[in-house]
Parts: sequence; structure tokens; C-alpha cells
Amino acid sequence: MKTRSHFGHESPNTHSQSIESNVGHMSEATAETLLAEKGHEVVSVRPADSIRHVVEVMNQHGIGSVVVKDQNGHLVGILTERDLVNGFAVHQEDTPDNTPASDLMTKDVVTATPQTRILDMLKQMSDHRFRHMPVLDGDHIVGLISIGDVVKFRLRELEYESLKLKQMIVG
Repeated sequence: MKTRSHFGHESPNTHSQSIESNVGHMSEATAETLLAEKGHEVVSVRPADSIRHVVEVMNQHGIGSVVVKDQNGHLVGILTERDLVNGFAVHQEDTPDNTPASDLMTKDVVTATPQTRILDMLKQMSDHRFRHMPVLDGDHIVGLISIGDVVKFRLRELEYESLKLKQMIVG
């Protein structure tokens, strides 16, 4: 898009503001970009595992969610802190410790592929109000990205952009 400067000359390098122009490289970055930095480790449990076991696993690893895999290693759900709180509220009269993970997990899991743009993942997380997204390559789980991972990635980009601008100004 060409615009006219206040001197009447056309400026070929002027662009209107957009989400993509304001988020820099993040618009091009993919789940694989983030996983290459973060790592591919995914903590998982089985559908029959007790909630007590799930809570111990989450506490041991200092995480807010675990993926639930079947005996073949395929994703069948995700269990988050929110799922646990909702489950405890619903199962007040029962002993939730013995409840199987499959009873409280989210079964309709929104996933990404390694090629999914981080910006698209962030939009999905925001629109559907969840904070963890498994990344699948076919049927294989290759990572788990949290909204915190995306924020950290973006902060590093902003720091880099700020440094480049300071270098440009100083010369």
C-alpha cells in the first residue's frame, strides 16, 4: 500500500497497523518454533489413574495440566487444574481421590500441529478460554504449549526488537 507523505511524495514502505505488523515475528512463528526452544516433554497419565495420582504427578512436575493417553499412547483427553476444581465441586459427596482421570478430563481437546502459527494458537486459547494446547503430529503427541509459553516467547521478541531499535537510534 502506498501513501503520500506530508511532502506529497509516495512512500512505498508505509503500512497500516494490523495485528500481524504489531506482533513481529510471532505472526510467522509456529508451534514447532516454540517447541524447539521449550522442548518436547509431555507429562501424561492414563484414563484409569486416580485423581489422587494425577494431583501427585502435577505437583511433582510443577505443572497445571497433564495429557491423558490410552494404552497405545494416543491422546484421549487433557486434565487441567480447572477440571480438577470443577470435578471436586461436582463430586462433593464422593471421595474424589479415587475418581478416575477419565471422569474429570476434558475429552474434546483442541489441538495444534507443529505447523500451526503461534498467533492462531493464542487466538484459540483466548476464544475458548483454555491455557494448554497439545501439539500433535498425526496421532503422536510432540509437545504441549501453554499460554505462558507464548507470552515468554513474545516477551523475548519484544526485548530483541527494543534492542534493535536502540541500536538503530544510537547508530
